Amino acid sequence: MTTPRSVALERLAYTLTAPVLAVAPNIYPDSPVNQVVQLAGAAGIGGWFLAAKSDEPGAGRKILRWSPLVLAAAIDIAAKNTTGWGPWWLDGLLAAGWAATGYLVMPFSRHTRRHHRPALAAPAPVPQLALAEVLEPSPAQPDDGADQLTRDARMLWEQAGMPGRTHIVKATRHPGQRHDMTILLRASEIGRPITGLSEAAVAAPFGVHCGDVALAEVAIQPGRQGGPGWMEARITPDASQRRRTTPTAQERWTDRVGGSKGGAPGSELVHRTRDAERAVTFYRAKMTDPTETPRIDLRKVCRGLGLPEDDSCVFVLIDGNEFLISAFDEPPLSQIFPATRELLTPDAKGMYVCGYTITGQPVKNMVFQHDKNAARHGLILGVSRSGKTQYFAIDMAAQSLAGQVVWLSTVRKDEKTTVLGRYIDRQGSNALWMARSLRAAQALCEIRAEMPWPHDGQPHDYKPGDPRCPYRQLNVFADEFMTAAQDAQFGEFIQKDGDDLTVTGLKYGIGFNPAGQSPFAHNGFSTEMKDNLRQNSRPTIFNMGSPSATRKAAEGTMENPYDVPTIPARYARTEGSAIERAMRGEADPENGVSTGGVAVIVLDNGRAVLMRSLYADFDTDLAELFPDEVNRLTDHEIAELTKRGLWFDWNEPVRPGEFWPEPDEDDDGEGRSRRRGGGKGDGGRGSKSGGSRPEPKVTSARQALEAIKNLTDA
Repeated sequence: MTTPRSVALERLAYTLTAPVLAVAPNIYPDSPVNQVVQLAGAAGIGGWFLAAKSDEPGAGRKILRWSPLVLAAAIDIAAKNTTGWGPWWLDGLLAAGWAATGYLVMPFSRHTRRHHRPALAAPAPVPQLALAEVLEPSPAQPDDGADQLTRDARMLWEQAGMPGRTHIVKATRHPGQRHDMTILLRASEIGRPITGLSEAAVAAPFGVHCGDVALAEVAIQPGRQGGPGWMEARITPDASQRRRTTPTAQERWTDRVGGSKGGAPGSELVHRTRDAERAVTFYRAKMTDPTETPRIDLRKVCRGLGLPEDDSCVFVLIDGNEFLISAFDEPPLSQIFPATRELLTPDAKGMYVCGYTITGQPVKNMVFQHDKNAARHGLILGVSRSGKTQYFAIDMAAQSLAGQVVWLSTVRKDEKTTVLGRYIDRQGSNALWMARSLRAAQALCEIRAEMPWPHDGQPHDYKPGDPRCPYRQLNVFADEFMTAAQDAQFGEFIQKDGDDLTVTGLKYGIGFNPAGQSPFAHNGFSTEMKDNLRQNSRPTIFNMGSPSATRKAAEGTMENPYDVPTIPARYARTEGSAIERAMRGEADPENGVSTGGVAVIVLDNGRAVLMRSLYADFDTDLAELFPDEVNRLTDHEIAELTKRGLWFDWNEPVRPGEFWPEPDEDDDGEGRSRRRGGGKGDGGRGSKSGGSRPEPKVTSARQALEAIKNLTDA
């Protein structure tokens, strides 16, 4: 039988200490040895007091553990106060009895052997029947050969009352962690599902926070059951502490962005990349449920990721159930992209580069619809100084480089449109000129419908890029179309011919390109016109005065309400804290950059993309962008328009009978309109050219006011 080392050492200590207790008080009363023994006894009495006061189990074991020190101090005091060695050598007998008692009882080595392996000198086996009568096995600690961690966890679980009526099957410590572990739970009753078990019930026995516990289902594996009767609990206090102080990009996204209260609920981060050359950080994420559509609050996402809430530097791009957030160091769209002939020259499918997105990708527009074998319309919207005329220049240059004819009409004359007039077929600057150009374009539909093609002598529909086509594509631009459509004299003709041209012009190679500040019916854009423009163009919306107005205008040109990017009034980086500036009484920094030229273009799939259009410098010679020769109509087309009285200098005053019938002369020489049959007496009125005209259709408050002013009997 082998004696444990702790037992041998304790027996040796008793043997050596007993003579000292007997001799020291009698021979050396003032020796420091006596003081040490008495201090040790005082410490033992303190241990007794704490053990008796504690509510924890094992108080008797603790009292017995401290008893040798207290008894040694008592023997030392008795030996010191007796005369000599005492009656019948009492001092020596007490010391010997103390050593013998400690030699047999051994309180330190035996009663401190808790949670340790049992002594090698195991007791003799007890009959099984007697053991069953004395000991009842614990349901929390079955003898299944579990490791020490599992047994410790089971003991804590049993002390907590077996939460959720469950049993710990196994506890596994996480690699490299001191306290983190995963416990596998099973319902105590076979066949019963686990119910009523919460994170708090698991956290309480182990003394951790509720947020450090995560419950998960257990998948069925070979050799182990699963299902509702099993559950897995991850207890991670160490990992949670690190996650709160120094989270990774994935953890930050999960905790602050992808949660139910985050800026992109239900999403997960795919990866985070940094492009140092372009000074941009990309966050690519996707929805955990692939059937869901991302719902993104960009400002909340910025706050969750610790980014500045700046519309000019942070952008989002949605593609199905995935999305990309781009965080730039500087506003990317403040950069200028000069227009060049190489970029504006259309390819075989009629596509040319009209601008660049925030990510540096080129954005393309078309000069004809290759897939539909037709011309294309155009819709350009934006307030004054937003960049519409700049966009006219690059669009007209691309069409001219493709060999197409361009007409431009505006309500008022300005420098840029006059410069563009040098490089295109025709240009004018009033409502009358616009009405004449639309009327001539409408007549060209009839002319081209009868023009024979040289290869077979028969008329055909327009086919872009076909060298056999006897005419060129015509593009009619109408700037400030909204204002012109509300003109008191020619508004109804402009709106009517514009509607007709959007419907019938494409098959005859004629595209209509209106521009204005509103795409809605009450401002001159009928529903029929808007639908045709939307389906046969890539609408381009510049700044409409406010982000909400821009978004509304873009949604008005789209089939479905996709997310529309925001165009601020100016690009300005956020500097410092607005609260601190307010407390110091300082003015906000004025470091804005104009957003002129920045637009939302609606692509063929209905997705809205933010871009900066190419820049055409009107202070330089635009001849580098346009072809050397201006493209014109054919002689046949001009001759046919001349026969119809539609080809002349459109800046001339209104010709008699051009838009409304010429009035008859009555007996008194007063004019009477053939169409209305009335004169001064019945409310007839004349135009600026001296002729009467039909009453225009009132479609706005302005037209109603003009009609009231023109009533002679008002």
